[in-house]
Amino acid sequence: MTLLTIAATRVRLHELSLESARDLNADSGSGGFAWLDGDAPDGTRTGSGITVKAHAAGTYREGWGTYAIVRTEDGRAVGGIGFHSAPDEEGRVEIGYDVTEGARGRGYATEAVRAIAAWALSQPAVTAVTANTDLDNGPSQRVLERAGFVRIPTTEDLCAYELLGI
Repeated sequence: MTLLTIAATRVRLHELSLESARDLNADSGSGGFAWLDGDAPDGTRTGSGITVKAHAAGTYREGWGTYAIVRTEDGRAVGGIGFHSAPDEEGRVEIGYDVTEGARGRGYATEAVRAIAAWALSQPAVTAVTANTDLDNGPSQRVLERAGFVRIPTTEDLCAYELLGI
């Protein structure tokens, strides 16, 4: 399996191998990365678990898993981003992301969201990239809006966003 790297201006998105995902899914594993705040954020650990489960179920498709967000300036991992699964029958794919406390407010999440969404929308048959946030997560909602996503109707528990392909 060839692991994908998606380049952006200040960060690179490094697709996790199964071994890295397993390690990150453990409570204290680093996944082989040097983390900005000394540890991976909880959402990155959760995302790596999604990748591990997809491998175990035989549904994992190369490129459609979890990625570490790594700063180009110093090689430190600042968060994670990835897909909840491969695109569905309608060509829709959902992303999730988080960054370490020390990386928040610096635009890394916005840059990573833009990069992974552009990659996804460049793949055959992908029509939309979606994301959900908690109602009270204003910073995440602003990340999605800055990345070009628009809010769409959803349940009363979540804010849903999408970015459509051209």
